[in-house]
Amino acid sequence: MKTHGFAATAHNKPLSPFSFDRRELRANDVAIEILYSGICHTDLHTARNDWGITAYPVVPGHEIIGRVIAVGSEVKARKVGDAVAVGTMVDACMTCDQCRRGEEQMCRTLPTYTFGGHDRVTGELTQGGFAKHLVVREEFALAVPKGLDLTRAAPLLCGGVTVYSPLRTWKVGPGSRVGVVGLGGLGHLAVKFAVGLGAHVTVLSRTKDKEAGALALGADALLVSSDAEAVKRAASSFDVIIDTVPYKHNLSPYVSLLDIEGTLVLVGQLGPVDELNTFPLVAGRRRIVGSPSGGLSETQEMLEFCARKNILPDVEVIRLEQVNEAFVRLDRSDVRYRFVIDMTKFGGAV
Repeated sequence: MKTHGFAATAHNKPLSPFSFDRRELRANDVAIEILYSGICHTDLHTARNDWGITAYPVVPGHEIIGRVIAVGSEVKARKVGDAVAVGTMVDACMTCDQCRRGEEQMCRTLPTYTFGGHDRVTGELTQGGFAKHLVVREEFALAVPKGLDLTRAAPLLCGGVTVYSPLRTWKVGPGSRVGVVGLGGLGHLAVKFAVGLGAHVTVLSRTKDKEAGALALGADALLVSSDAEAVKRAASSFDVIIDTVPYKHNLSPYVSLLDIEGTLVLVGQLGPVDELNTFPLVAGRRRIVGSPSGGLSETQEMLEFCARKNILPDVEVIRLEQVNEAFVRLDRSDVRYRFVIDMTKFGGAV
């Protein structure tokens, strides 16, 4: 299938129009017309080769809302016309212990990532959602619940499930005390989800200027983490803290805020952290853990939770031709809180 999109061709060049072929449908595949595609920090890091692993050309995009336009001969769960959602994966082995327990994102042989991965049959490089069409294994095209706004739902497929998963893993619910570090694309969804689950939610920020935004999202309070006295008074007051900060930073102030057996979950930073005093970890059986994106069943659960609770990301909708400007703004945190590309307005090569 011939399709068109925008691709990164070098670390120091803007994304540009790119025509390429999607694979022919296999028996268990569906073909999708992409309607909306979210922009994630991973797209920016990949385009710039910040992690040193990018193979060019690459079409970013792994937060995808689309409509099925064709199905393979063995597909049972999806039909032409269905609204579907695709996240960070388009395939996995489906036989290892992790896949069998619904944690495909931790597949022992690695999942096939939506872009920058390698097809499990042909080995060809996968290309993502900044394009008109996508071909994906049936199980990885999740059902979009009725009533969920297609124009805003795309960021749920990576950013959303990345913060939903640890909230569910650590059993956040009524009576839970949750802190959220960082009020960006991930953080604002962490606040909405934790509130929706019934928790008491506090945003942790270095300055007070995000207080109005935090309260508007449903948070109960804002704690200024640079205020030593305020942090001291709040010691041992959280069961779970979701840390969404995407760069190296000091974790020690957040550890001191955890109650006994509390958990600090890292979902933003990949790489080194500052030196840490382990005394409060040992003394209080506190934990620092990492959490990746969620598996298929958990992502489907999240979509249905969002439909029931009317939880959606706060987004700015753009055209694909504006993606390079969006990357610049994303890099300086100039968006509240996520970009979504309206692919219905992209006619093809330009």
